[in-house]
Amino acid sequence: MSPEFRIPKQDINNEPFMTSPPLYNRKTIVMRTDKVYKCEIINIIELTSMEKLFHLKILDPEERRIFFFRPGQFVMLEVPGYGEFPISISSSTGNKDFIELCIRKAGRATNIIHRARTGARVGIRGPFGTSFPMEEMKGHNVLLIAGGLGLAPLRAPIFWVNEHRDEYKDVHILYGTKDPSQMLFTYQYEEWQRVNHINLMTIVEKPDAAWKGPAGLITELFKHITIEPHHTYAIICGPPVMFKFVCSHLDSLGIPMNRMFVSLERRMHCGMGKCCRCMVGSTFTCVEGPVFDYWSVMNLKEAI
Repeated sequence: MSPEFRIPKQDINNEPFMTSPPLYNRKTIVMRTDKVYKCEIINIIELTSMEKLFHLKILDPEERRIFFFRPGQFVMLEVPGYGEFPISISSSTGNKDFIELCIRKAGRATNIIHRARTGARVGIRGPFGTSFPMEEMKGHNVLLIAGGLGLAPLRAPIFWVNEHRDEYKDVHILYGTKDPSQMLFTYQYEEWQRVNHINLMTIVEKPDAAWKGPAGLITELFKHITIEPHHTYAIICGPPVMFKFVCSHLDSLGIPMNRMFVSLERRMHCGMGKCCRCMVGSTFTCVEGPVFDYWSVMNLKEAI
């Protein structure tokens, strides 16, 4: 006769999954897709007639302490009552006091935020997306290339290089705009050059009477620098039409495509790959990007 089988006594309250708090209740590892950080606008800097730089302070001190992002990532900025939109983070990863967002007037929510004053409350979700491999670039030359508003997402890698300057060799910033009035962050140019020993060159397509620098397309600036192709990384931010010409030129100089990195902030809306607005082929640029190496971009149909 077989022994009697009994179900062992079990107290569900003593099971491991019940005795430890669930992950989504821990502030240090909170699910960032749903978490909204309540923020206050503490400063606004008018950069041009279309762009403003907003300093946002996360209200909760503990949330402010744990918030962390990588150069190239973005957040979803919520304007209460008007919706939310994706925006690249333009500040230093080491700045725990506030987050910097450079916003251009381009739609309903961005127009509303441009009318905001200091003290206004907004929300952010994130950070989202992939980032630039700054550690991989250590010990190499770095090209930071921006067109127009592309200097905003490029500013975080610039901060990173500045704060770890001894870990990189020659650093060049190449920046081009339509005309001089559209140039961003002009108040930092001297600091980048004199304090951080970065070679900064600017160019405009349509110079005015006061412009003393070069005129033309941004690729003209490559004539004035020496590039060691196998010891150089490049980060390119700007309108997608610029990627094709700049990256093709870098390719002709011998820089491998997997050492060129671009940011594709294309039609993003939700930041989580749910709305499908940012799809390029079968790729969600908000989830698998926005940072891609150029080899990957070349294999994404209609990416640029």
